[in-house]
Amino acid sequence: MKRSALNRRTGSGSLLGRVWPGVTAAVLFIVFAFPVYWMFATAFKANKDIVGDTPVWFPAAPTLDHFSKAVAADGFWTLVGNSFAVTLIAVGLSLVIALLASFAVARMRFRGRRGFILVMMTAQMAPWEVLVIAYYMIVRDAGMLNSLVPLTAIYTVMVLPFTVLTLRGYVAAVPKELEESAMVDGCTRTQAFIRVIFPLLAPGLMATSLFGFVTIWNEFPMVLILNKDPGAQTLPVWLTGFRTTFGDDWGATMAASSLFAVPILVLFVILQRKAVGGLTSGAVKG
Repeated sequence: MKRSALNRRTGSGSLLGRVWPGVTAAVLFIVFAFPVYWMFATAFKANKDIVGDTPVWFPAAPTLDHFSKAVAADGFWTLVGNSFAVTLIAVGLSLVIALLASFAVARMRFRGRRGFILVMMTAQMAPWEVLVIAYYMIVRDAGMLNSLVPLTAIYTVMVLPFTVLTLRGYVAAVPKELEESAMVDGCTRTQAFIRVIFPLLAPGLMATSLFGFVTIWNEFPMVLILNKDPGAQTLPVWLTGFRTTFGDDWGATMAASSLFAVPILVLFVILQRKAVGGLTSGAVKG
């Protein structure tokens, strides 16, 4: 009797141990996914369902009128181009610089190496909002306000510490023997890096590019302060000022927000498996 009771308790305990992670994950998924669902659902609702006193959980008669109004708004396509240009150039520059820096930190021994890593970690932890005033003064004195060039440079610096630290872990995880074997076979150090190490960094590159894209694509304070000209801004600032002659148009605002979120969702779906593995591997190796 005692043994059967112990088995029942053990069985229930193991069942609880198997169930509660799934329940917790389901609850967290609902909490975080519901606002996204509500945004997309509202974008397809009729105006009477949006402003009505009773919440409408599912669009009874989906409409694309709000999307048409959003894409036809003044400056929408210009700011889409600005956002893509700034984001893609900054991510590309940060990856190139971080590849070289991470290789030097992981493979070479030089004076100030530990200090460099400490600076990267400190920069990663520091809130970038505290530097907005300093950046504004520098850009203003250079006469480059309302320009995408300083904005791109700032965004590159913003995501660079995380990119360097993550890729450093990947470079350090590649056995030196592979690189040395390639050099014995006649490759230079540069050729060994390109042919041997670089292909093995694909998960880390995907993880850091996803992080950089999301960070820059959603960034708001810097562009708001530096670029007052509506034609030199990006989509996050435009969304905050989306108005019509009749005031707030929540349907069109949700439609514009949905369009704004689509590139991130598509990129995450494409890169999610390798990106998650890249983040965890880069965090624990090296």
